[in-house]
Amino acid sequence: MSNTSNFREAFRKAQSHALVGPNVIANALPYVGGGLILTALGTYGGLGVIRTNPGIFFPTFIAAIIVELILFFVAQNVAEKGNKSLALPLLATYSLLSGYTLSGLVFMALKTEGVGIQGIGLAALGCGVTFIVARPIGSNLSEQDGMALTKTISLGIIALVVVCLTQFVLALFGVYTPNWLEIAISGLGVFLFAGASVVDFYILPRTYRNDQYLPAALSIYLTYINLFIFILRLLIAINGRR
Repeated sequence: MSNTSNFREAFRKAQSHALVGPNVIANALPYVGGGLILTALGTYGGLGVIRTNPGIFFPTFIAAIIVELILFFVAQNVAEKGNKSLALPLLATYSLLSGYTLSGLVFMALKTEGVGIQGIGLAALGCGVTFIVARPIGSNLSEQDGMALTKTISLGIIALVVVCLTQFVLALFGVYTPNWLEIAISGLGVFLFAGASVVDFYILPRTYRNDQYLPAALSIYLTYINLFIFILRLLIAINGRR
């Protein structure tokens, strides 16, 4: 959910800039791919902890979330300043931690009848299809439509973050979201982050120069990680009704 900060900053910059980095997304994609591979490794490690030492997973999960949030703001700031030699290891560590915190959801998916490994593959495929569809749409938006969509998606993601944080806090006290509401929240998350993928192709070339590919990569990474999470949540919620 950390890309709420990215969205607001990018929106502010794009309001006063024309196209400044037409190739920034192409330059960022190898780093996005590297980050996703590290996330997969972090998830694999987290699954190993769940299976072998389940008692220590929850406290390490909480610690990983706290470190991940701190690291996000530090890495974002360093990447924005163009310090690539420091930003790369910070972003790599952030990707690994993201994978670790994602492992609980992946474990739940593997245990849910009707989801399993095929559901995880479907969520990944959904992200890939979204990328392919979003690219021509976002790249060809007019200034008026692009800024309007960016503002709408940004506000929607802020509201979604508030809802998800409330869910998390309530869950700590044993209060869980009804299944129908979980389906609605997850469906909204899929819709918003699919919209965010369109916005990325509009706003990132107007926000970052071609050599500012690391902050652009972080924004794209966050969009697709969150899209993956909400597709998986939706599949779990739907199949959990059975």
